[in-house]
Amino acid sequence: MMDLNKFWKGKRVLITGGLGFIGSNLARRLVSLRAEVLLVDAMVPGFGGNMFNIQQIQKQVRVNFCDVRECYSMNYLVRDQDVIFNLAGSFNYLDAVEDPWRDLELTCRGALSLLEACRNNNPFAKVVFTGNRSQYGRIDSLPVREDQVRRPLQINAINNIAAEEYHILYNNVHEVKTTCLRLTNTYGPRHQMRHHKQGVVNWFIRLIIENREVPIFGDGRQVRDINYVDDVVEALLLAAMSEKANGQVYNLGGEPIALLDLVKIMIDLTGKGGYRFMEYPDQFRVFDSGDYVADYGKIKKDLGWKPKVSLRHGLAKTFEYYAKYKKHYWR
Repeated sequence: MMDLNKFWKGKRVLITGGLGFIGSNLARRLVSLRAEVLLVDAMVPGFGGNMFNIQQIQKQVRVNFCDVRECYSMNYLVRDQDVIFNLAGSFNYLDAVEDPWRDLELTCRGALSLLEACRNNNPFAKVVFTGNRSQYGRIDSLPVREDQVRRPLQINAINNIAAEEYHILYNNVHEVKTTCLRLTNTYGPRHQMRHHKQGVVNWFIRLIIENREVPIFGDGRQVRDINYVDDVVEALLLAAMSEKANGQVYNLGGEPIALLDLVKIMIDLTGKGGYRFMEYPDQFRVFDSGDYVADYGKIKKDLGWKPKVSLRHGLAKTFEYYAKYKKHYWR
C-alpha cells in the first residue's frame, strides 16, 4: 500500500459537504498530510454544516459556499482537482418522506451535476462517493455483502442507490474514475447534534450528556455495527489512492452491538443518563430493516482497510469533544 504522506502531499482535493461531519474530519486529516484542500458546502439548514468544524484549520483550507447542483460553479471548481470526495447529498429518510422531490434534487441532481462537471472539465480526477447501509433495505442474511439483493424501504435509500449507480456508470462509460463506499452507523466529533434524523448514535450521546433517558424501541436487541469517524476517513483516503478500487463498491463495517448494550456503555463511561423502553412507533417500524452487520471483507482484501478504533475508546473521545465544545453544537 502506498504511503499516505507521500501520496497526499501537494494533492489538490475538493470535498463537497466539506463543512459537515465526515467532510470536516476528512479535511483535518488531509491538512495533516499536507494536501491542498477546497471545501464546498451549501450550508443547507439541518445538514450539519458548521464553520466551527474547521476552526483549527481554517487558514489552511479554502471554502466555497456553493450548492453542488449549481452546474456553472461546479464546472469551475472541479478544474485542476486531483481527488474529489463527494459527501454532499441527503441521508435523512424522515425528511425524504415529507418532501421526496427535495431529496431527489439534493441527492441525485447533485451527483449528476458533479459528475458532468468532471466529465467535461476534469475527466482525470478521482471521485469517491459515500452512500449508506439503508441502500440494502430488508436484510436477507448477515453479514451483509455488497452483492446482496437490495430491497430499499425508503425514498432516500433509492435516491442514494441512483447516485451510486451514476458514479459507477461514469467510471465504466465516461472514464471518470470513481469508487463508492457504503457507510454504516458513523459517530464521533463534529457531527450535528440538534436532531436525531442523521443517525441515532450521536443523538444518544447528546441525551446521555444531558443526563436524560434514552428511549429504546422494543427490547433494545436490534444489532447495528458502528464506525468511528477516523476509521471512515481512513477508508476514504485508501479508496481515493487505489486504481484497483476504480468502479468498485465497498461496504464499511464496524463493531456489532445491540442498541441497549451501546447505551449501557455510554452510561458506564459518563456516569450519566439512563434508558427507558417504549413501543416501536409506526413511523419508524415501517422503515426498520432489522439487524445490520456489514461484511467488509472486500475492502479489507483490496485496500487493506479495517476498523481500528474500539467502541469504548471512540465513545470516550466523542464525549470528551462535546463536553469541551458543546455550545457550538447544541444551539
